[in-house]
Amino acid sequence: MIVLAAEHDLTASAIAAIVRASEETVRRWLKRYQAEGVAGLHDQQRGGRPPKLTADDRAFVEAALDRGPQAYGLPVTVVEAETGRLHLKAADMVLSRPQHTISSPDPEYAGKKSRLTMRATASQRTRSSPTPTRAT
Repeated sequence: MIVLAAEHDLTASAIAAIVRASEETVRRWLKRYQAEGVAGLHDQQRGGRPPKLTADDRAFVEAALDRGPQAYGLPVTVVEAETGRLHLKAADMVLSRPQHTISSPDPEYAGKKSRLTMRATASQRTRSSPTPTRAT
């Protein structure tokens, strides 16, 4: 967005207002783009602890995640959310949320559920309709 706005001859202050960033930040990104081109727009490597997974470990995890936990006879929620999300992000993958269906062993469940749903919608209609009041 910053680069496109600069192509339309907008000033750094105008671009900063559009992208809700400081003028210094806008100028820094424009300088990186001018010096390095599109490659300069990618986030730079940051310091920190080196990854614990080797390349082989990462390949194994990616293959296992591609198959999914059901392929191993495991429930969907086996992958701990934050740790799994971080590993997936590092592999440019996204964990989709499981689609849960509510069911019951009760053979009359469907009928009971529809009655509850009808009651809930009826009570919502009653609450949303204006209640008559008497003037005294």
